[in-house]
Amino acid sequence: MGWQSTTRSDPEQQVEKYLVNKITNLGGLPWKFTSPGTAGVPDRIVIMNGLICFVELKRPKGGRVSDMQLWRIEQLRKQGMRAYVIKNKEQVDHLVQQMMKGVLPE
Repeated sequence: MGWQSTTRSDPEQQVEKYLVNKITNLGGLPWKFTSPGTAGVPDRIVIMNGLICFVELKRPKGGRVSDMQLWRIEQLRKQGMRAYVIKNKEQVDHLVQQMMKGVLPE
């Protein structure tokens, strides 16, 4: 067959699940972000402690951010928004720790 199924054991999905669980357990909102007709938008909008950021999730090894995704992230940043590419649980932990302090990482 010409397709591959994405399972919860996929490394990118594991990082996404970890982010969703961490944010949800702390009372935050890790909303899945889709924008029909607009390619390359980040995977999640994370809302917690009065802060909002956008997160593109990639697998820890070899996860590549496309040119379109980089362009969308730059668009968000030009609007004063924070947008991150997160590839592992340590980066999730750092984001969560900073948001719990009421700040977003640079």
